[in-house]
Amino acid sequence: MLKRIERSRFFVIIHNFIIILVFLIYNCCPSDANKNVVGVGVVLDLDSNMGSMVDLCTRMAVSDFYAAHPNYTTRLNLHTKNAHTVLDANFAVLQLVKQEEVSGLILGPHGSKQEIFAAAIGETVRVPIVSFTARSSALSYEENRYFVRTALDDAVQAEALAAVCKRFEWPEVVVLYEDTDYGRIFLSHATKAFDDVGIELAYKVSISTSADDSRISKELNKLKNKPTRVFLVHVGPVLGSRLFAIANTAGMMKEGYAWVVTDSLSIFLDSVDSDARDSMEGVLGIRPYLFASENVKSFQERWKRNMILDMDTRPITELNIHGLWAYDAVTALAIAVENIQPVNSSLSDVNTRKYEMENTDFKISSLGPRLLRELSNTKFRGLAGDFELVDGKLKASAFEIFNIIGNGERKLGFWTLERGVVRELTAHGEPKNSTSTKELKNVLWPGNSFTRPKGRSILTTEYLRVGIPWKPGYVEFVDADYYPGTKRVNATGFCIGIFLAALKVLPFAIEYDYYIYNDSLSGNWSYDSMLQKIPQEYDMVVADTTIWAPRAEYVDFALPYSESGVVLVVKNKKPFSIWTFVTPFSWDLWVAIIAACVLLRFALYASELQITDTSEERAVGPRVETPGMNHFYPIEFLVFSERNRVSNNWSVFILVCWGCMAFILMQSFTANLSAILTVDQLHFDFSDDYYVGYHTGSFMKKFLMEQLHISESKLRAYNSNEEFNDAMSKGSKNEGIDAIFDEIPYMKLFLNRYKSRYKIVGPTYRTGGFSNWLSVSFALLKSYLECYARPVYE
Repeated sequence: MLKRIERSRFFVIIHNFIIILVFLIYNCCPSDANKNVVGVGVVLDLDSNMGSMVDLCTRMAVSDFYAAHPNYTTRLNLHTKNAHTVLDANFAVLQLVKQEEVSGLILGPHGSKQEIFAAAIGETVRVPIVSFTARSSALSYEENRYFVRTALDDAVQAEALAAVCKRFEWPEVVVLYEDTDYGRIFLSHATKAFDDVGIELAYKVSISTSADDSRISKELNKLKNKPTRVFLVHVGPVLGSRLFAIANTAGMMKEGYAWVVTDSLSIFLDSVDSDARDSMEGVLGIRPYLFASENVKSFQERWKRNMILDMDTRPITELNIHGLWAYDAVTALAIAVENIQPVNSSLSDVNTRKYEMENTDFKISSLGPRLLRELSNTKFRGLAGDFELVDGKLKASAFEIFNIIGNGERKLGFWTLERGVVRELTAHGEPKNSTSTKELKNVLWPGNSFTRPKGRSILTTEYLRVGIPWKPGYVEFVDADYYPGTKRVNATGFCIGIFLAALKVLPFAIEYDYYIYNDSLSGNWSYDSMLQKIPQEYDMVVADTTIWAPRAEYVDFALPYSESGVVLVVKNKKPFSIWTFVTPFSWDLWVAIIAACVLLRFALYASELQITDTSEERAVGPRVETPGMNHFYPIEFLVFSERNRVSNNWSVFILVCWGCMAFILMQSFTANLSAILTVDQLHFDFSDDYYVGYHTGSFMKKFLMEQLHISESKLRAYNSNEEFNDAMSKGSKNEGIDAIFDEIPYMKLFLNRYKSRYKIVGPTYRTGGFSNWLSVSFALLKSYLECYARPVYE
């Protein structure tokens, strides 16, 4: 009996404990019915890929947030409306505000007209309007503070695109944009951003979303006939798929072209069909950078599972950044609502006739202004990155630069507002501090090319014809090989190297062919006659042609690339010998000097004999033991004056006179010997006995006749260094020459080959130097001339 009583008491105690525990749990963790519920409207086209994707993201955002924060006292209640058109969306906004009295609205992609209408409603009833797709807006933030954009602004994207194009050194770009309000606003941002970095928007082409293939093809063919080869595409995925397929058919997806797509297309690449994707091989793209964190990967997996469950009623789609922006927008609203204490979502009555419509009585929200204030101050790390609003729009973050290769993509680098284009980012989205990050990874361009497009191309109607001389000498400057079977010309030499280096600096690709002048190697040719064939036969001439004023009357020239000037070259005299040191004085002067020394000695001897010297030292006089040295006393006096002293005043006078004469003789000897060793002793006069050589075909003949007034009969033309050397070796008396007048580059080659046998003498007559020549009417003249001002010789 006692056991039964104890057992009953035990069950009573357990029962009471359970009741108390349930009561405590119920009161400590109230149900959703006891929480403050705040209504938020969502307007989407649920039958579209974007609408179905975003709808699932917003529902998951609410469940994820409150699963992570079960103790929060507020709850968001999403009121989702299905709207297929702009008119449906406007009616849905009115219904949500007037009938369901929501405290906030989330708008889907229905266009700028719906945004303007919704922003006006939000400003009227003080309800925040959140758009996760509006990349740009014509609405002023100061006048529409209740319109909030949680997507990156197109002005930031335009800066990123301009930086990328600047990195590839493209001088101009063609913009293809969708003919919508968004497209036109993007164009205004792009115009400013590209102008800031010095890139010209050469052509701006709008394409309607309703344009047929023939219309698109017509526009592309117009652009194909323009020199610009870089295209910036800002269109949606539907129009973009058609555009690239047509561009591929038009032959605009080959080597030399560059295509860059904005995130209006790059975000939706997964939805582009395979045929269009194949035609986009080598395209560059940018889009907001999404760091693949564990939270993002987990969400993507859960989203895919939930989307599979909804496949019976929803279209098949892929998750993109817009869904994550919508997810973060809902999360931000939930945080902002929780931060409002106390929550009071009541609406006060207000009668407004602003739109002059029936049934336009709205109630102003008392919660909306506080919700907007908290939303503007909300900061957190969301799925799409850092969430922070600045002036009603999402704060700028990094963009990813990628290259479309086959059905995949290759990341090339990133762009940040602070650092510009970088190669790598850290896990927190910060640029890595490394010198290697300044350059992007290698790009595969259209046409399976790894050569960077230059941005411009010479048109087929302006095919460059390059004339080059075929001459027997000085092939170091220009040499040509002609292949009759293929009619192909291969050109080499210093001038050709300068020409090819200049082409690399040009901001556009250029196609050219060499055309030979003087293909018969005739001796009756000249550089002037070759230049006069511009522009009839050549567009330009690449040769060792000198800038000369008379030539500028019919052709134009680039900057000179060689040392300028005309010099005179003659043969060296015979080499110096041991007798060179005797040559400063003539033989009769040497005899006079020797005779003066002998006579001077006898005079001193006679003068000193008159004085009797009884001391051990004799002032001046011959020593008895060395009578043969008597005649060297004058010289010995000059060198060893302390060894002999004279006693007679007449002897002193004689020695002073001798010292002055000896000083004059020494100074004259030094000067003459210096002149012999260091100064040219040529006194070359163009008399009847001399002939002068010059380079065949050059302007030197006219120069020597008109400027130096040398008779034509005294001039002889030669083709090469070998011919010059043979003629100089013969001399004028043997049908040769005694001097060469030619330009410095030729004579440097001549002297380098024959070294000390010849030398340059006389003044240098300045000329313009070597240059390439073009027709004054040639379309590429300005660009080609400008490239010579850049360092093409590296």
